Amino acid sequence: MKRRMNWMIALALACVMSGCAGQDAPVTNSAPADRSNVEVQAEADGANVLVAYFTVPETDGTDTVSSASRVVVDGEVLGNTQYIAQLIAQETGGTLFAIETEQTYPGSHDPLLEFAYNERAEDARPALSAQIEKLDQIDVIFLGYPNWNADLPMPLYTFLEENDLSQKTIIPFVTHGGSGFSRTIQTIQSLQPDATVIENGLSVSRNDVSDAQAEVSSWIADLGI
Repeated sequence: MKRRMNWMIALALACVMSGCAGQDAPVTNSAPADRSNVEVQAEADGANVLVAYFTVPETDGTDTVSSASRVVVDGEVLGNTQYIAQLIAQETGGTLFAIETEQTYPGSHDPLLEFAYNERAEDARPALSAQIEKLDQIDVIFLGYPNWNADLPMPLYTFLEENDLSQKTIIPFVTHGGSGFSRTIQTIQSLQPDATVIENGLSVSRNDVSDAQAEVSSWIADLGI
């Protein structure tokens, strides 16, 4: 169920630290890029919140090219990013939206790794199978994705290029195998220059996903939601 909130965005100017350099290897192990602290404060009534995410849960026990372990909740296999998205939706009352493609991604790790690698090399824009309804009524978008090859998954490029998120607030969250956000927040900023992209995003290691509920709650509280 949607929770309505008014959002006041207080942006503190901060030094943009040098991010992790993208590597050609599908799995990066550099430290997460430093991000400026940005506070999001909510008032009593107002904004519609969407929790949009992309994930590929693998059938052989891993999720995404970052080799993150999948999560099993009440017998259901979830991708790591999907699980974090569900926690965020529970905390904020936001509506979940799965960013899905018309093509089917391989369900095993090695074929998926090669597939995603080739997509990036080709600068592909995979076609999406669903669109957000009533986007004009959305004020805040939590945007989640795995870190693939120190970059956004290519379906995120499609999503960000096809949707005008001007005047909206984008709050990124990422699951990863050690590389954090790399420079994906800067990429989102470049693709959506007229949106407010919160740099104080949530970065969750594959090793911490199953125990991330407290971290998600604390992060949401720090945002002021």
